[in-house]
Amino acid sequence: MSTTNSKLTRVADNIRILSAAMVEKAKSGHPGGAMGGADFITVLFAEFLRYDPDNMAYPYRDRFFLDPGHMSPMLYSALSLAGHYSTEDLQSLRQWGSVTPGHPEVDVMRGVENTSGPLGQGHAMALGAAIAERFMVARFGEWMAHKTYAYISDGAVEEEISQGVGRIAGHLGLSNFVMYYDSNNIQLSTKVDEVMTENVAMKYEAWGWNVLSVDGHNINELREALVAAESETGRPTLIIGHTVMGKGAKGPAGECFEDKVSTHGQPLTAAGADIAATIRNLGGDPEKPFAVFEESREVFAERRESLREWAAKQAAVEKSWRSEHKDLARKLDDFLSGKLPEIDYKSIEMKPNVATRAASATVLGVYAEKIDNMIVASADLSNSDKTDGFLKKTKAFTKGDFSGKFFQAGVSELTMACVMNGMALHGGVIPVGGTFFVFSDYMKPAVRLSALMRLHVVYVWTHDSFRVGEDGPTHQPVEHEAQIRLMEHLRNHHDERSMLVLRPADGDETVMAWKLAVEEHRPVALVLSRQDIKTLPTLGASRREEAAQVAKGGYVVVDAAKPAAVLIATGSEVATLVEGAELLAAEGIPVRVVGVPSEGLFRDQPRSYQESILPVGIPRYGMTSGLPVNLQGLVGENGVIHGLDHFGWSAPYKVLDEKFGYNGATVAAEVKKMLGK
Repeated sequence: MSTTNSKLTRVADNIRILSAAMVEKAKSGHPGGAMGGADFITVLFAEFLRYDPDNMAYPYRDRFFLDPGHMSPMLYSALSLAGHYSTEDLQSLRQWGSVTPGHPEVDVMRGVENTSGPLGQGHAMALGAAIAERFMVARFGEWMAHKTYAYISDGAVEEEISQGVGRIAGHLGLSNFVMYYDSNNIQLSTKVDEVMTENVAMKYEAWGWNVLSVDGHNINELREALVAAESETGRPTLIIGHTVMGKGAKGPAGECFEDKVSTHGQPLTAAGADIAATIRNLGGDPEKPFAVFEESREVFAERRESLREWAAKQAAVEKSWRSEHKDLARKLDDFLSGKLPEIDYKSIEMKPNVATRAASATVLGVYAEKIDNMIVASADLSNSDKTDGFLKKTKAFTKGDFSGKFFQAGVSELTMACVMNGMALHGGVIPVGGTFFVFSDYMKPAVRLSALMRLHVVYVWTHDSFRVGEDGPTHQPVEHEAQIRLMEHLRNHHDERSMLVLRPADGDETVMAWKLAVEEHRPVALVLSRQDIKTLPTLGASRREEAAQVAKGGYVVVDAAKPAAVLIATGSEVATLVEGAELLAAEGIPVRVVGVPSEGLFRDQPRSYQESILPVGIPRYGMTSGLPVNLQGLVGENGVIHGLDHFGWSAPYKVLDEKFGYNGATVAAEVKKMLGK
């Protein structure tokens, strides 16, 4: 074995010891996989992964996405040896207030590119980053090209999302995407061959990948595979590393404790192994389990210097490019800073009485010409969710050509959502994804991570109610709005509402909702109608100006001098309330109609504003095409809510409106009953 290889083996053993020691001290965690993957992570970080150690957020760095978040001890250990975590950080794994949570949470300045844990999502986010890199390079040049590395385990291969990642990466020929599959035949409660006997290599080859199989503990083979991946020009690369779970683990009598299910998800001692014997076997001192080997110091000190040299060369290349491309340089800065162009929202022409999905298409057509770093995606529904308003003014990505701005994801909503998260994590782009609202069910795991990671991703969910009509109950969302609005009540780690959910009530509200969506820093949901909606009445100068009150979450749409009741709704139902208000007014019953496209935004307004819109002491009536709970917080327990507590039926939407009581006559009748008239 060469001197270099023997050093790297010592580094890998150091990572094994640190990983086992972290879990042992925490009395919780997953040591086995981290011990098995230590050789790959060592070679990658010591010889291949390029970043600026003095500026971890350097935009043109290579990215490393960990998919199996339970292997966080491996990542924290490697990053600690690289100088980004302290020994105390490792010793506080999984503890309150530590920077080393049980599953990694995005922390770019320490080298953690993504929050991971739900298996499969990590490598799907890596795919998004790889696409974003090609998008940026297509606009600014190969000088900024970089690799995206993903680390997956058997669990990610088994998760259905791997189908989407494999298909899309192969189809787009993403040679900048390198994935390492740690294949050790062990998972939490079974051996892998008890649940899976497929030929993984052949599967990825069929998708168009370059597939390499290596001994995951052989430094030379790992290095050669990574060199081959670096030189690949037309395909993504999958390196299958055959490894041993719990590599180096020993029992109290010196017996081998490798290749056991028991060491996957608990401290080694809980599995019956001996931590002291294991540390001795790996060349460490049981009395100093968190010690850093001299070889580790040397390897990473050398790597830091070579990375600084690389970063200096990159800076020189960038400086030269900027001097020759001043306009492009300004655009690049705008992309990276998130600066938006000036857009005159008042001048966007909108036909009256349109479906909000159609209104969205109009706005997206403007964005296609104005926002150069917006990437819009659709799960094979662009002509129905109307994201084709954007597509008609650009083109879809194809293998070797990322000069367009549209991502055709195919029928794979979860993969698309994770890819959007990865694009946002990469930076420089604004990802937007569209599908039917009912299929948000497929996307919720990724939406949750968008919210947790505080990513600026825009979800365009159309066909928002039972008014999908003839398609029937499988396609008619009922409970979905309640589910997604929960994210407005769930706070992120910055103590903000973790998501903005907007259900605009007409075309003008849709325009102003889009303005909010692109200016946000959190994930945003736009919930849009399939059917046409009557444009709301104008109280003042213009409907567009009034619709700008969307920014306050709720506002008065129709008013009366002394309202007998306040009527509350979002989306399509606001126009229905207006119809009911007109009938009530004709009978001498004055009411106020309030639209609340976002309860979260509304509740963040001063109490004085909230009470000016929803006065205390006046009876409240709500109408929602979803579960009544959608409006419970606004209407209160003493009010009346007309909602759905059952699945829809297959019929034309106007028939369903009549059968379910969504019309002005029902509103008028129920309000009078509430008022005892």
